[in-house]
Amino acid sequence: MKFMLMMHAPRGTGEYQINQWKPDEFRAHIQFMKDLNQDLREAGELVGAEGLAPPGQARIVRSQAEDGAPEVTDGPFAEAKEFLVGFWIVDVENAHRAYAIAGKASTAPGPGGKPLGIKIEVRQVMSPPPDAL
Repeated sequence: MKFMLMMHAPRGTGEYQINQWKPDEFRAHIQFMKDLNQDLREAGELVGAEGLAPPGQARIVRSQAEDGAPEVTDGPFAEAKEFLVGFWIVDVENAHRAYAIAGKASTAPGPGGKPLGIKIEVRQVMSPPPDAL
């Protein structure tokens, strides 16, 4: 079963506050993520994982019916309280294993080495119905 684990950060001033951490705190956080990814890779559970640029660099794209050119606007919307900062796609035996991985990811260290307790949204990746294959 594949699951997407999405790490959300509080918006605060509109950008991810990690840019204001001390260099050693930032390195510890990134090393935690690298170690977690390596553990998942060795277990054969990691499909992919990426961190994302801050929301100020995001764009919303939708089709333009008249000429077919895409309409590109700023996004995501400013009223959002949180934003997506990264994700994992894992292939695991069951949902409980996905929850365990998300729980571990939530303990990533932040300022002062304290676990962030950051929210991780877990959603199963849909697959096509058997007759569509």
